[in-house]
Amino acid sequence: MNTEKVISRDNDYILHTYGRSQVVLAEGEGVTARDADGKSYLDFTSGIGVNSLGYCHPAWVRAVADQAATLQHTSNLYYTAPDGKLAKKLCRRTGLDAVFFGNSGAEANEGAIKCARKYSVDTYGESRNKVITLVNSFHGRTLATLTATGQDVFHHDFGPFPGNFDYVPAGNFAALEKAADKDTCAVMMELVQGEGGVVALDADYVARVAAFCREKDILVIVDEVQTGVGRTGKFLACEHFDLHPDIVTLAKGLGGGLPIGAVLMNKKVADHMKPGSHGSTFGGNPVCCAGALAVLDEMDGDFLANVNERAAQLRAGLVKLPHVREVSGLGLMVGIAFDDGIKAADVRAACEKAGLLVLTAKTRLRLLPPLILTADDVDDALAILRSVLEKCV
Repeated sequence: MNTEKVISRDNDYILHTYGRSQVVLAEGEGVTARDADGKSYLDFTSGIGVNSLGYCHPAWVRAVADQAATLQHTSNLYYTAPDGKLAKKLCRRTGLDAVFFGNSGAEANEGAIKCARKYSVDTYGESRNKVITLVNSFHGRTLATLTATGQDVFHHDFGPFPGNFDYVPAGNFAALEKAADKDTCAVMMELVQGEGGVVALDADYVARVAAFCREKDILVIVDEVQTGVGRTGKFLACEHFDLHPDIVTLAKGLGGGLPIGAVLMNKKVADHMKPGSHGSTFGGNPVCCAGALAVLDEMDGDFLANVNERAAQLRAGLVKLPHVREVSGLGLMVGIAFDDGIKAADVRAACEKAGLLVLTAKTRLRLLPPLILTADDVDDALAILRSVLEKCV
């Protein structure tokens, strides 16, 4: 591949909706990506949390290749084995009762909103359909999930938006209590606000919200698109909070690199979703489900123990680096705030030149490394970050 030609062709024919780095990634293995010129990068982005097993994990590759050579797609008018097997594993792992498969986090969140409204309208009548979300949240870019997103910056130019969404500040229980009127059907939240700056919610606040919602039969939807599938050191971030939601959404790391989203729900919600109430042409695609099964098969106790050990190692190292003011998030979902006027975007660009791929979220640097990383990988990333930050003025 010729880097200049690839970038030029992209700019000529692909809609300019991404602020891309001038890097053409060509191949990868484990936590290492290589560009078209042969330069290697330690990838602490994992495709924004997607490549949970890193690049081209052998078990994942075998599972995907075998399924692609057997049955790559059919419609949901017929049964296939991989989606049912994946659904059973997810339900047993999460304690929820049923799954709907889609293709992305936005689609999963859209499905969650539909499921919540269907339950509430069936149970209480047409007017009970309001969804409350948190300021600084991010739930997707479809019109409904964009509306659910509690950040004005994403709302410009795309109205009019679907009705009956409301927003309250994260951590302010009094505001939520006031907003939750008789027409409220659900509260939707991320336990760590990823795009909002990698900020974890307070455990006491989450417990109060859950108790309040149970009392009012307001459904609790937890968006685990970024936090789920081992990212925080447990399979679901909910486990850190002893939280048992009515609906959980997954995507990103679930497919290990293939597009899949999932809406998991308890029985009382699932019982209201009948044939024709929701659907997806590609939902439950056999190849995507085979990839997801390979991901779940890797995530045993030893795997999650390594996630927690590497998270502790990484966080302990980050707080010792120059100019680091705060380290936020949970597990291997890491936000870094700087002092001395240092901008995360500048650090990200310098890290890229030095061979480390990282992300930003608002004013913070964001790290979402593959969950397979080793102690040496963490040490290497910390060394590059130190070198970059020592040069910052």
